Amino acid sequence: MSTPPSQAEGPSESVPSEPDAPAEGSADATGSAAVTELTAGSFREYARAFGKRVRAGESGALPVVIGLAIIVAIFQSQNSKFLSTGNLTNLIGQSGVFVVLGMAEVFVLLLGEIDLSVGYVGAVGATVTAQLATDPHNVNWFVACLAGLAVCAVIGLVQGLLITRLGLPSFVVTLAGLLGFQGLLLYIIQHDKAATGGTISVTNHVLNDIINGSLSTTAGWIILVLVVAAYGVFSFLQNQRRRSSGLVTAPIALVVLKVGAAAVAGVVLVLVCNANRGLGLTVLKGVPWIVPILLVVLVVYSVLLGRTRFGRYLYAIGGNAEAARRAGVSLKTIRLLAFVLCSVTSGLGGIVYLSQLGSISSNVQGGNLVLFAIASAVIGGTSLFGGKGKMIHALLGGLIIAAVYNGMGLIGLSAAVQFMVTALVLLAAVTVDALSHRGRTGT
Repeated sequence: MSTPPSQAEGPSESVPSEPDAPAEGSADATGSAAVTELTAGSFREYARAFGKRVRAGESGALPVVIGLAIIVAIFQSQNSKFLSTGNLTNLIGQSGVFVVLGMAEVFVLLLGEIDLSVGYVGAVGATVTAQLATDPHNVNWFVACLAGLAVCAVIGLVQGLLITRLGLPSFVVTLAGLLGFQGLLLYIIQHDKAATGGTISVTNHVLNDIINGSLSTTAGWIILVLVVAAYGVFSFLQNQRRRSSGLVTAPIALVVLKVGAAAVAGVVLVLVCNANRGLGLTVLKGVPWIVPILLVVLVVYSVLLGRTRFGRYLYAIGGNAEAARRAGVSLKTIRLLAFVLCSVTSGLGGIVYLSQLGSISSNVQGGNLVLFAIASAVIGGTSLFGGKGKMIHALLGGLIIAAVYNGMGLIGLSAAVQFMVTALVLLAAVTVDALSHRGRTGT
């Protein structure tokens, strides 16, 4: 019987201590480049080592960032409104659902698994939240959200048990979940007295403001200063701690550059959102609430994956399940927790979707949502082969998908063309993933 994660003790090299530690069997050149990059004494040496990593197949988020820049340039050249403050702020709201559902998929993709049910699981959780937050229940919005997330957690637990205890393929179990929870969604809404025409409208202003509400202009700047300061202090303290402990670390110039880049990006974001995007006499400005919400979820999940034993075990199983098992990792427990977290996060995505529409209906396109969720994670850089990926990848991928749909809508392309273009973007991302995987393994 496998040792529980809390008691697992094995060779440190069997369980990666960093999120992107190379899996067993990685090419020597890649591993050498990674170590050289970390031990580089200057920024020039670091940049040279990073170039070696890219050529060896470890390109990280670089293709995603370049792709996003190209997409922005193309749509801006076709329609000058694409980079307008109003459209960019709308783009942030449109990407929220894709980002959160993409984060849900990251948990299982890291294992080399998949969850096809996240679209309808999130919709079921959102429906429970909407029911409780409206007449005749009028439960506090926070309690209603907790109830919706609890339902999603139970769903994830049931599906996870079927996969880990009975050994059923995750593809089959979650495909059954996609069909079954679509039926459950229809049943719940059809038997809800508050539903009108198959739709439950949300009148709670807090739930509606997740997407449609905004911080004050002053609050946006205050949060920016606090976030950048916290990131800077954390980065420098971590760098100093590793140096004092005799561990390999990146040059201080790179830390300064990262903090500076984060500050510049934050300033641009706040300036864009604080510009008046109202029409006529209407004044509408401020950072949307979805921005700090996504930031909190991103930080919490990034810490969970990068700084906890659970996260290290997750990467270890995805990189080499047999090696992780021999190191004492309880594969069943970690995989079960991953599916539970996936479903809970899909519940968060469902609540964001509820806020975006202001209602939830039986016409939810859960099949499309799960495709966008997987696409967000994979386009952002998470590997379909397991063992490689970060939560920031879902954020980048979600922004790309939202930008593609937003831009194609502005230039008047049909829905048929939009689907085909999104398919090509996804195919390109998977191709990059497959080629980088081949470069890492040398096959």
